[in-house]
Amino acid sequence: MLLDFLRSLATPAPAAQRRLGYLRDSIWLESRARRCRAAWAPHLAASRAVMSEAIRTCPRRDTAVVLGSGLLDDVPLAELTKHFRRVVLVDAVHPLATRRAVRTYPNVELLTEDLSGAMALLTGAAADLDPRLPPVCAEPETGLVISANLLSQLPIRPVARLEGSRRPLGPWTRADGDAFGRRIVAGHLDALAALPARICLVTDLDEVEVDREGREHARHDLLYGVSLPKPDRSWLWELAPFGEAARGRRLLHRVAGFSDWRP
Repeated sequence: MLLDFLRSLATPAPAAQRRLGYLRDSIWLESRARRCRAAWAPHLAASRAVMSEAIRTCPRRDTAVVLGSGLLDDVPLAELTKHFRRVVLVDAVHPLATRRAVRTYPNVELLTEDLSGAMALLTGAAADLDPRLPPVCAEPETGLVISANLLSQLPIRPVARLEGSRRPLGPWTRADGDAFGRRIVAGHLDALAALPARICLVTDLDEVEVDREGREHARHDLLYGVSLPKPDRSWLWELAPFGEAARGRRLLHRVAGFSDWRP
């Protein structure tokens, strides 16, 4: 807990990200990634493999953009920097570990952006959701855009904020949580689909809670009903092994990987 607190003090983050909990989420994720390193290893390797395929087969090699770069555990950064003149890493918060890792790559840039389209609404600076991607994604030089295990994460904080609010957020009320989450997910996919660049999409689809006998106790659709075509690859991610979330339960995520996604 003390280490996490010190990280929160040392990690650069805009005021909105701190106030809305995005910095706290980033530090919590880093702590869980350390605890669950062995359980997460197959998922991270599968994610990197899908992205590596997109990198190898991308015909345009000037600029690559990674949306949801996070801790970079699932991103083949060295391969990206080798094949592209410029690599732009985009996230709401860039952890200290990521900031240290990119120092050895002169062609890597960090861009701090809200990718959910909800932050301005949550802070009262906008009247509604505004799902969009940073302009670099649509630049003619950008050949590859990677959405890296991001899609299902985008609605988490905004939906929790909406459902916990006594007041409406723009046109949305606390009863609109599912529709709000679905709009955020669909908005990200619509923005990706409008880009001329190749799109690599890696995302978890649903979460299953199972006990030690393999019995299923709960299932949650992480994309709020938004469907995707058949992926190039799919696998299970043991997000929370036994003892992480509960002694006798573990959480499994079904993940889809597209090296060249189009709706």
